[in-house]
Amino acid sequence: MEYMSEEGYNKILAELKQLESVELPRVREAIAEARAQGDLSENFEYHAAKREQGRILSRIRFKQRVLEHARVIDRSLLGGDTVGLLSRVEMTNLATKAKMTYTLVSPHEADLREGKMSIKSPIAQALSGKKVGDTVSVRVPAGTLQLRIESITMG
Repeated sequence: MEYMSEEGYNKILAELKQLESVELPRVREAIAEARAQGDLSENFEYHAAKREQGRILSRIRFKQRVLEHARVIDRSLLGGDTVGLLSRVEMTNLATKAKMTYTLVSPHEADLREGKMSIKSPIAQALSGKKVGDTVSVRVPAGTLQLRIESITMG
Protein backbone atom coordinates (compact mmCIF):
# COMPACT_ATOMS: atom_id res chain seq x y z
CA MET A 1 0.00 0.00 0.00
CA GLU A 2 1.31 3.45 -0.91
CA TYR A 3 0.01 6.59 0.83
CA MET A 4 -0.15 9.79 -1.20
CA SER A 5 -1.81 13.16 -1.40
CA GLU A 6 -5.04 13.66 -3.31
CA GLU A 7 -3.16 15.94 -5.74
CA GLY A 8 -0.60 13.22 -6.42
CA TYR A 9 -3.33 10.62 -6.96
CA ASN A 10 -5.20 12.91 -9.36
CA LYS A 11 -1.99 13.68 -11.28
CA ILE A 12 -1.25 9.97 -11.81
CA LEU A 13 -4.89 9.36 -12.79
CA ALA A 14 -4.73 12.19 -15.36
CA GLU A 15 -1.49 10.81 -16.79
CA LEU A 16 -3.07 7.36 -17.09
CA LYS A 17 -6.09 8.79 -18.93
CA GLN A 18 -3.74 10.71 -21.27
CA LEU A 19 -1.81 7.52 -22.04
CA GLU A 20 -4.99 5.50 -22.66
CA SER A 21 -7.02 8.04 -24.61
CA VAL A 22 -4.35 9.99 -26.56
CA GLU A 23 -0.95 8.29 -26.68
CA LEU A 24 -2.08 4.69 -27.24
CA PRO A 25 -4.55 5.51 -30.06
CA ARG A 26 -1.87 7.70 -31.70
CA VAL A 27 0.71 4.90 -31.73
CA ARG A 28 -1.86 2.32 -32.89
CA GLU A 29 -2.66 4.58 -35.83
CA ALA A 30 1.07 4.85 -36.62
CA ILE A 31 1.32 1.03 -36.58
CA ALA A 32 -1.64 0.75 -38.97
CA GLU A 33 -0.08 3.31 -41.33
CA ALA A 34 3.28 1.53 -41.28
CA ARG A 35 1.61 -1.85 -41.81
CA ALA A 36 -0.16 -0.44 -44.88
CA GLN A 37 3.24 0.32 -46.44
CA GLY A 38 3.87 -3.38 -47.07
CA ASP A 39 6.96 -5.41 -46.14
CA LEU A 40 7.23 -5.27 -42.34
CA SER A 41 10.63 -6.96 -42.04
CA GLU A 42 12.53 -3.81 -43.11
CA ASN A 43 9.92 -1.23 -42.15
CA PHE A 44 11.61 1.05 -39.60
CA GLU A 45 8.44 3.04 -38.87
CA TYR A 46 6.55 -0.17 -38.02
CA HIS A 47 9.23 -1.43 -35.62
CA ALA A 48 9.61 1.98 -33.98
CA ALA A 49 5.84 2.28 -33.51
CA LYS A 50 5.67 -1.24 -32.02
CA ARG A 51 8.45 -0.35 -29.54
CA GLU A 52 6.60 2.84 -28.62
CA GLN A 53 3.38 0.86 -28.15
CA GLY A 54 5.19 -1.53 -25.79
CA ARG A 55 6.59 1.40 -23.80
CA ILE A 56 3.15 3.03 -23.50
CA LEU A 57 1.46 -0.24 -22.49
CA SER A 58 4.15 -0.75 -19.84
CA ARG A 59 3.58 2.77 -18.46
CA ILE A 60 -0.20 2.16 -18.42
CA ARG A 61 0.23 -1.08 -16.44
CA PHE A 62 2.62 0.65 -14.01
CA LYS A 63 0.25 3.59 -13.41
CA GLN A 64 -2.68 1.18 -12.94
CA ARG A 65 -0.73 -0.77 -10.30
CA VAL A 66 0.25 2.44 -8.49
CA LEU A 67 -3.37 3.61 -8.38
CA GLU A 68 -4.60 0.15 -7.36
CA HIS A 69 -2.35 0.19 -4.28
CA ALA A 70 -2.65 3.91 -3.51
CA ARG A 71 -4.42 5.28 -0.47
CA VAL A 72 -5.21 8.98 -0.36
CA ILE A 73 -4.34 10.60 2.97
CA ASP A 74 -6.88 12.77 4.73
CA ARG A 75 -4.75 15.80 5.66
CA SER A 76 -7.07 16.71 8.53
CA LEU A 77 -5.99 13.55 10.38
CA LEU A 78 -2.29 14.40 10.24
CA GLY A 79 -0.57 16.10 13.16
CA GLY A 80 1.69 19.05 12.53
CA ASP A 81 4.18 18.84 15.40
CA THR A 82 6.40 16.06 14.01
CA VAL A 83 7.80 15.43 10.54
CA GLY A 84 5.91 12.88 8.47
CA LEU A 85 4.26 12.29 5.12
CA LEU A 86 2.90 15.54 3.60
CA SER A 87 4.83 17.66 6.13
CA ARG A 88 6.38 20.83 4.74
CA VAL A 89 9.74 21.07 6.48
CA GLU A 90 11.99 24.13 6.55
CA MET A 91 15.51 23.19 7.57
CA THR A 92 18.96 24.73 7.73
CA ASN A 93 22.17 23.02 6.62
CA LEU A 94 24.37 23.84 9.62
CA ALA A 95 27.61 23.64 7.61
CA THR A 96 26.60 26.12 4.89
CA LYS A 97 23.79 27.96 6.73
CA ALA A 98 21.65 27.36 3.61
CA LYS A 99 17.91 27.15 4.24
CA MET A 100 15.77 24.73 2.27
CA THR A 101 12.12 23.78 2.33
CA TYR A 102 10.64 20.49 1.12
CA THR A 103 7.30 18.75 1.34
CA LEU A 104 7.67 15.02 2.06
CA VAL A 105 5.57 13.01 -0.39
CA SER A 106 5.21 9.48 -1.74
CA PRO A 107 7.97 8.37 -4.13
CA HIS A 108 5.49 8.65 -7.04
CA GLU A 109 4.96 12.35 -6.35
CA ALA A 110 8.59 13.30 -5.68
CA ASP A 111 9.95 16.19 -7.76
CA LEU A 112 12.76 18.24 -6.22
CA ARG A 113 12.21 21.10 -8.69
CA GLU A 114 8.74 21.48 -7.16
CA GLY A 115 10.10 21.13 -3.62
CA LYS A 116 8.68 17.61 -3.17
CA MET A 117 11.04 15.06 -1.61
CA SER A 118 10.34 11.32 -1.43
CA ILE A 119 9.50 10.13 2.08
CA LYS A 120 11.81 7.18 1.32
CA SER A 121 14.86 9.37 0.65
CA PRO A 122 17.70 9.31 3.20
CA ILE A 123 17.05 12.91 4.28
CA ALA A 124 13.30 12.33 4.76
CA GLN A 125 13.97 9.10 6.64
CA ALA A 126 16.28 10.97 9.03
CA LEU A 127 13.73 13.77 9.52
CA SER A 128 10.70 11.51 10.11
CA GLY A 129 9.32 11.75 13.61
CA LYS A 130 11.51 14.73 14.55
CA LYS A 131 10.28 18.08 15.91
CA VAL A 132 11.11 21.77 15.40
CA GLY A 133 14.58 22.55 16.77
CA ASP A 134 15.86 18.98 16.38
CA THR A 135 19.16 18.47 14.59
CA VAL A 136 19.70 15.37 12.47
CA SER A 137 22.76 13.87 10.81
CA VAL A 138 22.16 12.40 7.37
CA ARG A 139 24.61 10.32 5.39
CA VAL A 140 24.37 11.25 1.71
CA PRO A 141 26.70 10.42 -1.20
CA ALA A 142 28.51 13.75 -0.72
CA GLY A 143 29.19 13.06 2.98
CA THR A 144 27.23 13.77 6.14
CA LEU A 145 24.78 16.65 6.45
CA GLN A 146 23.83 18.30 9.72
CA LEU A 147 20.29 19.67 9.37
CA ARG A 148 18.28 21.65 11.91
CA ILE A 149 14.49 21.67 11.58
CA GLU A 150 13.25 25.28 11.62
CA SER A 151 9.51 24.76 11.04
CA ILE A 152 6.97 22.07 10.23
CA THR A 153 3.64 22.77 8.53
CA MET A 154 1.17 20.58 6.72
CA GLY A 155 1.88 20.86 2.96
